[in-house]
Amino acid sequence: QVQLVESGGGLVQAGGSLRLSCAASGRIFSIFGMGWYRQAPGKQRELVATLTSGGRTNYVDSVKGRFTISTDNAKNTVYLQMNNLKPEDTAVYYCNVDQGFRNNWGKGALVTVSS
Repeated sequence: QVQLVESGGGLVQAGGSLRLSCAASGRIFSIFGMGWYRQAPGKQRELVATLTSGGRTNYVDSVKGRFTISTDNAKNTVYLQMNNLKPEDTAVYYCNVDQGFRNNWGKGALVTVSS
């Protein structure tokens, strides 16, 4: 099983930046893709950004041009650089690793953007 630990969340003013990190450990193999999802209070969890094993990225429209997903394979870490943050970006952000036969989730990192 893959263990995922997110870090880098916090409180930031609108227009600011944060970088989330997700360190993976355990039985890391057959990775189809990695990604970030978020869940705001009272809302369903939504996809924010994904990165396939082939290097293709996908972003929800609301973060395009502001967020960037990347990985450091040597460190088994996936990042989410978030720039020009908006109050509507406030949510718990979850790291995801898709192994095809298993979907792995972190416990989440809270991001709060004040206006």
